[in-house]
Amino acid sequence: MATKQTEPVTVISLRKLSLETPESQPKESKTFTVEDAVETIGFGRFHIALFLIMGSTGVVEAMEIMLIAIVSPVIRCEWHLENWQVALVTTMVFFGYMVFSILFGLLADRYGRWKILLISFLWGAYFSLLTSFSPSYIWFVFLRTMVGCGVSGHAQGLIIKTEFLPTKYRGYMLPLSQVFWLAGSLLIIGLASVVIPTIGWRWLIRIASIPGIILILVFKFIPESARFNVSTGNTQAALATLQHIAKMNCSVMPEGKLVEPILEKRGRFADLLDTKYLRTTLQIWVIWLGISFAYYGVILASAELLERDLVCGSGAKSESQSEVAVTLLDTEESHSPCHCHMFAPSDYRTMIISTAGEIALNPLNILGINFLGRRLSLSVTMGCTALFFLLLNICTSSAGLIGFLFMLRALVAANFNTIYIYTAEVYPTMMRALGMGTSGSLCRIGAMVAPFISQKWKST
Repeated sequence: MATKQTEPVTVISLRKLSLETPESQPKESKTFTVEDAVETIGFGRFHIALFLIMGSTGVVEAMEIMLIAIVSPVIRCEWHLENWQVALVTTMVFFGYMVFSILFGLLADRYGRWKILLISFLWGAYFSLLTSFSPSYIWFVFLRTMVGCGVSGHAQGLIIKTEFLPTKYRGYMLPLSQVFWLAGSLLIIGLASVVIPTIGWRWLIRIASIPGIILILVFKFIPESARFNVSTGNTQAALATLQHIAKMNCSVMPEGKLVEPILEKRGRFADLLDTKYLRTTLQIWVIWLGISFAYYGVILASAELLERDLVCGSGAKSESQSEVAVTLLDTEESHSPCHCHMFAPSDYRTMIISTAGEIALNPLNILGINFLGRRLSLSVTMGCTALFFLLLNICTSSAGLIGFLFMLRALVAANFNTIYIYTAEVYPTMMRALGMGTSGSLCRIGAMVAPFISQKWKST
């Protein structure tokens, strides 16, 4: 009888165990990160709008930077400037860019990419308009320096694009942003060829400020970075942004709850020099410095070549005729404080052709980034850049010079595309904006040196 009573107890206890096991499983809820959500949602209409709006920041930046090279011959004549004074304008613009790149990078990692981008555009548009009313050379240099400070914040647009794009699309979409830089460069050159000879350089600056003002009005369609929001603990804002993107793309969100650790220490300069990132940071800084020197060196050197007509072998003058021409030039310079060498229509055409080279290698650049990798692709394009700089010293015709400038612009643009992507990907969210800001700041040292080198080269 005792054994018969214990058997039901054993069965009941087994049933209780079997019922308790499945009850514990639903307590394990699914979770996902912003990275998971971005990859799950995929590419769609939101990213097209993101590409067009954030990419257009390149139009504004290109117009403001190219404006310096185009206006230089005019202000040289108007204010009777020496070579070093013309070079100082560019140097001070990039000095402001260098200082505020770090500052905006720190602020963006702490207060948000979108806010800093908006502030930088408001700042740049305001001081750009003021530049057109400059009463003297000193005021012109100061106001253009302020414009350089504002332009330095435009890099936040690239960071926002990087943090919203799925990984497999970054290697394709980010290099295509070069189209906007090209459009801005061609637009300012085309405007200059019409505006400067008719109503003057001051109106050119006023007209060039319009795209930046328009772009400020459409920034409201782009939200703050979801990765930044979640890293600061604002998970609800990040979730709302991701749901909005999924809705626009007609896609779905991952199942579960959005979780990501809150980063208490964000945007610290010391993190860039930490043992984990020290080697990468130093290498990136050196590369940015070299690429920037090459890029702005090409732009400024080509402008000087055209301004002074320093095309080797373009004429059929004999040595005696050349000596007479040099003597006459020296005589004129000794009697005139102002040496006006304005761009001719053919010079504007040459600038347009060479500038168009910035998109010539884009298809190959995209293939190299995605199939060869970021580092190998950068090594190839930088090696070719050095080769074509050497070829630029060869005595050639005007057509040959245009060809060399065309290829150089194509190669240095490819270098910038690759290093932008690599830098944005190599740093984590907590220090990405600062990493981009310091890299952009260090690269402006190359841009600051380039105008003096080009002026020195011109005078030799």
